[in-house]
Amino acid sequence: MKTLHTDVAVIGAGTAGLAAYRAARAAGKRALLIEGGVYGTTCARVGCMPSKLLIAAAEAAHAAAHGAPFGVHVDGAIRVDGAEVMARVKRERDRFVGFVLDGVESIPAEDKLHGHARFFSDGILRIDGHTEVHAGSVVIASGSSPAIAGPLRGLGDRLVVNDDVFAWDDLPRRVAVFGPGVIGLELGQALSRLGVQVRVFGVSGSLGGISDPAVRQRARKIFQEEFYLDPDARVLEIVRIGDEVEVRYLALDNTERTERFDYVLAATGRKPNVDTLDLQNTSLALDGRGVPVYDRHTLQAGSSPIFIAGDANADAPLLHEAADEGRIAGDNAARFPSVRAGARRAPLGVVFSDPQIALVGTPHARLEQGGFVVGEVDFGDQGRSRVMLKNRGMLRVYADIESGRFLGAEMVGPSAEHIGHLLAWAVQQELTVARMLEMPFYHPVVEEGLRTALRDAQAKLAQAQSAARAQAQEAVSAARV
Repeated sequence: MKTLHTDVAVIGAGTAGLAAYRAARAAGKRALLIEGGVYGTTCARVGCMPSKLLIAAAEAAHAAAHGAPFGVHVDGAIRVDGAEVMARVKRERDRFVGFVLDGVESIPAEDKLHGHARFFSDGILRIDGHTEVHAGSVVIASGSSPAIAGPLRGLGDRLVVNDDVFAWDDLPRRVAVFGPGVIGLELGQALSRLGVQVRVFGVSGSLGGISDPAVRQRARKIFQEEFYLDPDARVLEIVRIGDEVEVRYLALDNTERTERFDYVLAATGRKPNVDTLDLQNTSLALDGRGVPVYDRHTLQAGSSPIFIAGDANADAPLLHEAADEGRIAGDNAARFPSVRAGARRAPLGVVFSDPQIALVGTPHARLEQGGFVVGEVDFGDQGRSRVMLKNRGMLRVYADIESGRFLGAEMVGPSAEHIGHLLAWAVQQELTVARMLEMPFYHPVVEEGLRTALRDAQAKLAQAQSAARAQAQEAVSAARV
């Protein structure tokens, strides 16, 4: 067995791993990048980019079929060529992957090692039995994989995950989607708009990561008007019959239905790739999922020389978060044991459905009860949105009563990806609602709806603060008596 020595060993060459490697090298340390699979990030190969390509095709089909309200008519039926759709998805996907591969190719050959890493101890890794790596510190950036719910197992090649969708040469006729989270909602709606018969099933009412009950209910109503969606489904049986999958379920009208599908798409979440790392050979404490317990500000696991970043830590499985975490972990691995907290950005999540969903700052479910007000706008009559016939959805913004500071927002509606960015910047700068209202708002733009929500929040802040002052004065008066 060959032995290699390095300052920092990075397990995984995805977004977080590449960022960690570069940060360690920038700190002047020797670094080794270890990858057991193909190069190319999850985002480029099977995530963000191919899914947006499929969504773009779906939006084109939807726009072509819905021009009549504008007086724009397409004679004859809209024809979707599934083979052409998937050919473009794969062609452009490969182009994006190529950019990532170009970056990996620029890394010196002596800094790359191919094979699956397993821990022999905190600082020793064994790679497929052919190499032993002795490292001063280690960054785990091994990514994640689709999680398959128990009832879906046993369907063989009729069960697919998002990775498989982007390998299709043509579009199927019928797909049952399990899990209306980000992936399930995006792909389910896109497939439906491309002419695939789609049924989307969920559990516990969850939808697109939304925690605000009012926003979630509005989103549910909007999407149910376009395709079959039951976020709280009662599925009675799932069985494979030949080359089809039969699903028996109670429909939204409470009648029992049985339907067959070409595929079942499992979009029931992702699990961190840590189960093959032999973490039992380390000094690390593990949580209930088998993930090392770590500090999310330093990415350090306990007091060990091991750091964990990106999807592998199951915190925020988003590309920009993975890049930030990789940079922090790589820098701290290089400076170990003198680690320091890295700068984390304001939370921001976007679902590229139509209408889009944006989640910013502190989610509604984690706000302190009684300590905040909610400002709201309904996009039904918002000027620019109505002009574009995109007037569906709502935005709810949250503000701290005591300070007036903007805390976060949840939204389903037009231009959510852009409004979400504005609001994330406001959270990160710790702006008050009053300060946000001093900013310019052009006319006519969708962002005027944001101003409406902020004005609503400001009015409620004034009422709540006035009530708090009156209550305080009453308490002082009572104490004097």
